[in-house]
Amino acid sequence: MFKKAVVFLQMIKFEHTLFALPFAFMGALLGSVAVNDHLPSWAQIGWVLLAMFGARSAAMGLNRLIDRVSDAKNPRTSNRAIPAGLLQIGEVLLFIFVSFAMLFWASFMLNPLAMKLLPIAVVMLVVYSYTKRFTWLCHVVLGLTIALAPLGGWAAVTGVVDWTAMVFFATITFWIAGFDIIYSCQDVEFDLKEGLHSIPVRFGVANSLKIARVLHIITALGFIALLLMTDLGGWYIAGMVIAYLILFYEHYIVSPDDLSRLQTAFFTMNGVLSIVVFSFTLIDLVVRNH
Repeated sequence: MFKKAVVFLQMIKFEHTLFALPFAFMGALLGSVAVNDHLPSWAQIGWVLLAMFGARSAAMGLNRLIDRVSDAKNPRTSNRAIPAGLLQIGEVLLFIFVSFAMLFWASFMLNPLAMKLLPIAVVMLVVYSYTKRFTWLCHVVLGLTIALAPLGGWAAVTGVVDWTAMVFFATITFWIAGFDIIYSCQDVEFDLKEGLHSIPVRFGVANSLKIARVLHIITALGFIALLLMTDLGGWYIAGMVIAYLILFYEHYIVSPDDLSRLQTAFFTMNGVLSIVVFSFTLIDLVVRNH
């Protein structure tokens, strides 16, 4: 059972939760302070955590199930759980069902708006895995899907969605889309061979890296917009500056002629960025509310 649990965690890339979870918590913090004028309760944070785990697990389970044939052909992904025979399709389907049940339960315990947004989240989680088959905008769809985490965190503790929440949603959308474009550069040859779509396939690696830079410039502007639309102050600004340095370094170490440090740019840098922005936002809000 322990070995099987480890395989499931490896399948859903549990460590990648660090990309979205801190921003889900940040959405809950910003929303609660802006709308309710206090920090969210521990119970609300707990339900947001459960919702995030359920959504993330369901999304990755669906992605691995839907892409199992192409994963088996790609040398980079052929050792994933399903192609490698470590998990059976029935086991993955059961895992997906349980994950969606967790998301539904958590949404039900939060508020009516969370329940109303649930169908949108489910559709996005299912549709994303098919987008590489018909559009090079798949990176944007992924961004929109993962950015539901901060939007959901906001809605979960407030019961409303306002312009500040939408700006935060857009900021994270462009951030995710940008680094997913960088990540996809390593699969250009395979995607071309299999007839799959992506921005690197459509525009080439060099132009794709430029597009990613533009998206991350928009992300930087989004963080500034959040500062202007909220009561955030010095601590948030410090975290924002660190995030800018991380984004700069992420693009600095990757070039069309050298993708050897792409894994560092994708995994390490973006995981650190989300934790830094959330942590400094938390400190800022705690200091201001005590």
